[in-house]
Amino acid sequence: MASETIVTAALTGGHMNFQNHPNFPITPEQIAREAVEARSAGAAIAHIHVREPDGSRSGNPAYFREVVERIRDADCDILINLTTGEGARFIPSDDNPLMGNEESTLTTPEIRLRHVLELRPDICTLDCGTMNFGEAVFMNTPAHLRKMAAMIKDAGVKPEIEVFEPGHIRFAIDLIEKGLIESPALFQLCLGIPWGSPATPQMLQVMASMLPRDANWAAFGISRSEFNIVAEAVNNGGHVRVGLEDNLYLEKGVFASNAQLVEKAVRIMRELDAEPVEPARAAELLELLPRAQ
Repeated sequence: MASETIVTAALTGGHMNFQNHPNFPITPEQIAREAVEARSAGAAIAHIHVREPDGSRSGNPAYFREVVERIRDADCDILINLTTGEGARFIPSDDNPLMGNEESTLTTPEIRLRHVLELRPDICTLDCGTMNFGEAVFMNTPAHLRKMAAMIKDAGVKPEIEVFEPGHIRFAIDLIEKGLIESPALFQLCLGIPWGSPATPQMLQVMASMLPRDANWAAFGISRSEFNIVAEAVNNGGHVRVGLEDNLYLEKGVFASNAQLVEKAVRIMRELDAEPVEPARAAELLELLPRAQ
């Protein structure tokens, strides 16, 4: 019997290499269309970031609202997973390291969660730790994370705990033990991001072994590791994530759409005797609350 596997499509992310892709989704209309197409290809969850018209990263609640409304207006049942990562970027100023430079976005939990509290999606991310992220610091302090976890719980939204290295799992388990995140928790193992855990079978297995026994989990690898990690996640009992947030290419030199990445992931999964589930079944497996009306 094929294993039931949830596919998440991470549609855009916040990276700045989008300029390398000729048809990268930027506007709310384009992002929503990618979600609908990814659903048709086999995705059960759409992980959503939004962008300014020039393609730069954004936390504007109006953009999130438009994306979600367009998906629902298209009568698409894909589960909605909204990022809360915007607002955690810090690069110290050269003149005063106590202050962030003009590229820093560090802000309060309330601002980072305003779109989640308004829209009440099925899922939202919770990045459980601080790390060097490229040339910036991705800053998620313990106090901010405890407050965000409590606010997400009170809103009735399922947190997807994004972990980039083993220490993040240890902190997430503390949040669960303190009752700030309800079990069964949902984890996303984020692999290959500079300077987090590498996208290797060994690291996936180590991090998966640290999770609570009742946890649901998925994993992704970026760039050329994307489909390797699809196979590793399935072989180790996890769910999968693919999308243009993580990788721009279907194969070497061939630009992808989100739907094409999902289709390729599904082909790999089926070779390994795993079957993508529908959104309603994914909601059951993850024990999501009924969708807010």
